[in-house]
Amino acid sequence: MRTENQHVRRRGGRTAATLAVVVSLLAAGLTALFASGSASAAPAAGSYKLTNAASGLCLGVPGSSTSAGTQLAQSTCNGAAAQTWKLTASGGGYTLAAASSAKCAGVRDASTSAGKAVEQQNCSGAATQVWTLTAVSGNTYRVVNSNGGKCLNVKDSSTAAGALVQQNSCDSVSSKSWTFTASGTVPTDPTDPPTDPTDPPTDRPSWPTANGSQAISSTIQVSGTYDGGMKRLYGSGDLGTGGQDEDQPPMIKLADGATLQNVILGAPAADGVHCAGTCTIKNVWWEDVGEDAATFRGGSSSTVRTIDGGGARLAEDKVFQHNGVGTLVVKNFQVDDFGKLVRSCGNCSTQNARHIQLQNIWATAPGTSLVGINTNYGDTARISDVTIYDDGDRDMKICTKYKGTTSGEPSEIGSGADGTNCIYSSSEISYVD
Repeated sequence: MRTENQHVRRRGGRTAATLAVVVSLLAAGLTALFASGSASAAPAAGSYKLTNAASGLCLGVPGSSTSAGTQLAQSTCNGAAAQTWKLTASGGGYTLAAASSAKCAGVRDASTSAGKAVEQQNCSGAATQVWTLTAVSGNTYRVVNSNGGKCLNVKDSSTAAGALVQQNSCDSVSSKSWTFTASGTVPTDPTDPPTDPTDPPTDRPSWPTANGSQAISSTIQVSGTYDGGMKRLYGSGDLGTGGQDEDQPPMIKLADGATLQNVILGAPAADGVHCAGTCTIKNVWWEDVGEDAATFRGGSSSTVRTIDGGGARLAEDKVFQHNGVGTLVVKNFQVDDFGKLVRSCGNCSTQNARHIQLQNIWATAPGTSLVGINTNYGDTARISDVTIYDDGDRDMKICTKYKGTTSGEPSEIGSGADGTNCIYSSSEISYVD
């Protein structure tokens, strides 16, 4: 019996030892596997563009601001310094510093809460400015804040240019993944069909047919989303003018954060639309512009307003007037018979640097200029994918420069690309006779 018991114990000892070896090897293998999927796969230190996996847009500093506290946003990739990030090893992770400002991406107030803004800050090496990279696939990563363990994300998983960036709990949602591309190349959306760059686009959208008409006698106040269902709205009473009077009330007034979409503004249109801060204007059409189609006010250096789709025609002077602070983005928009598509206020009593982005624009002559900016206040205009229909005249200015003032009239001081204020290349402008 003793011999048999001893034999059993020896068998049990060998089994336990074997199991221990297997567990040890498995643990080692898993450790190596996780290591190879994260730290060892991280990109080398250097300069990168960060492209959001959901939208194909690039992480950047709105308006190329150099101010600490500017919340980051996504925008169309254009190779600008404000979309170039220097990746530097720090504290077991990396810092991301904007090439345009040398400031570091960090979470506002060192918060660990979901939904907190990610902004540029004076670089300090604090944990809230340190990010670890978790590989998703290839050169795509989740960018995780070391302070709170939350991921770099686009607010509401938006795919719109100008959408702000914040931190949120990490999961597999694609807006929380970012593709790192070495600086010097502009990422493209792999879903876009190939095009011949020598062929200008001619597929500008046709003007819509109104779904009925409605007279408006007092300003419509919008604080959330107003969807007009493609109805034509036109002014009557105090709004029944289509002249150039600077003191006209607007047809529609958008509160900070409001959205206006699917509306046709007929004639008369008074002073069009007023936007008090951040706003989105989507698929809105002005059949006969009054004083202005839309005027933008208020805001801060991080404020982004977006006009996406739609069109305007018969603007005696300006289509869009940028009087506020921050950035105005106009994209996928057509304009016919106009003075200027966008003008940064030339003589507002308070002046500051304003920033304008034009993307995918169809402009039909006559037209004086696509954009007018005040270079003495640091305005910038970034212009891409413009098609001009002008019967061969080629006399429409792309970017006009002014010396702005706080009283009197601004003076025109030049026009054309310069890489500093008027930022575009001739290849971005196509002509159709």
